[in-house]
Amino acid sequence: MRKILGINSSPHLNGQASKLLDISLKAASLYNIVTEKIDLYLYRIEPCIGCVSRDQNLCRFPCIIRDDANKIMAKILESDGLIFSTPVYWYSPPGHLKNLIDRMTALENMIEIEGRSLLEGKVVGVIAVGNDSGAYSTASQIASTLVTMGAVVPPWGIAFYARPESALSNKNILEDAANVGLVVAKMINVLEKIEWYDPKILSRLK
Repeated sequence: MRKILGINSSPHLNGQASKLLDISLKAASLYNIVTEKIDLYLYRIEPCIGCVSRDQNLCRFPCIIRDDANKIMAKILESDGLIFSTPVYWYSPPGHLKNLIDRMTALENMIEIEGRSLLEGKVVGVIAVGNDSGAYSTASQIASTLVTMGAVVPPWGIAFYARPESALSNKNILEDAANVGLVVAKMINVLEKIEWYDPKILSRLK
């Protein structure tokens, strides 16, 4: 059965980001999808040390840093889709999530080692919530980074909220968050398991 991993990127384990993620995963489960939720702040994730800039062959999965990032990346590998739900810290995701995304270079860089990014074709949804501006830039930053790593963001695959009032009393963001789960599940169920990026495309154009 297909699986979605939900990643709560807030230090508040029962905060708005976490509860919006719960709604999203519940919607995904309506489409014959198994879901799992993790709270990122319960894991130790050290900053990336930039192996790839010294020698691309050093940057690979499992990452050489021995912390909890490899555990999370193993869960990512066994999942067909990911939903990130995050607060907004100065127009960006919090540093703990940024650490994880930076470390996920070990999955993407396998394209240089084995010819295929380990994130290729995985479906990604993003929820960003804050009480001030920056929610859209945070959601789009995460989505565009994961697309660059080979993942897929479906239509309506991001939801964002930036108001001082509680997101949990706003019908629009509740619907949007639920639909993130719905569209990620739908995309997983219709997406063909094909190889997308061709690292040898230029040789075929000669």
